[in-house]
Amino acid sequence: MEVAAVLKACPLFKDFTDVGIQIFAAIGVPRAFPKGSALFLENRPGESLFILGEGTVRLSARNTGGEEVTLGDVGAGEPLGELALIQKGERLCTATAMTDVTAVEIRHADFQRLTAQKPQACMKLLMGIITHFSGKVRENREFMKSLVGKT
Repeated sequence: MEVAAVLKACPLFKDFTDVGIQIFAAIGVPRAFPKGSALFLENRPGESLFILGEGTVRLSARNTGGEEVTLGDVGAGEPLGELALIQKGERLCTATAMTDVTAVEIRHADFQRLTAQKPQACMKLLMGIITHFSGKVRENREFMKSLVGKT
């Protein structure tokens, strides 16, 4: 798996030049997850952003009754756990490999070190994360409205 190619396919990096992609490829760690394994677990510390190279990942979370509820599937080129780059905290859901998965991992600690060396590139990635995340919120607007009415 070529790390730079995976990053280039991700919407977070859509406005990056090849030089910008290479900056993050230098700290990106290639990872492989066999079918059925967890990339991360709900309520466990989140310390990395993952960008899928190949495969499918199912996102799920436990409801108040303790049942696991599927939130959706994510495929090649999509980011997972992007908020972990901004601030470490507990994962909001579990990510399980539904097929064999390859991914690029960018760790919070590596990203923080890079902010001192390449602040403009890091700011650009943070803006990409915000844009991507706000788009997801807009896509799920009607669903969120339905939750507000249920108390």
